[in-house]
Amino acid sequence: MWMPLQSMAEEAGQNWKTHCSKCHGADGKGKTKAGIKLKLKDYTTAEFQESITDKELFAATKDGVKDGEKVKMKPFAEKLSDEEIEALVGHVRSFLE
Repeated sequence: MWMPLQSMAEEAGQNWKTHCSKCHGADGKGKTKAGIKLKLKDYTTAEFQESITDKELFAATKDGVKDGEKVKMKPFAEKLSDEEIEALVGHVRSFLE
């Protein structure tokens, strides 16, 4: 489904707030109780942004993240469309300070 860029950005922001901010924080720094416990990376740093591709961010969001058999992040494939996940990848890229 085609959506204007502004609408996609707004939707990505809302999806971030709904699905991601509890752990990753509204600002992407991962300084929440859950984020600290899980040792999440700070998405606002160039170091993080350069360490991961859009394809890897997309896959982590869609398929989830495991550490061995332990699930660190549940997959969002059943909650978000590919287009919504792509917009979230763009949202993560917007955190670079």
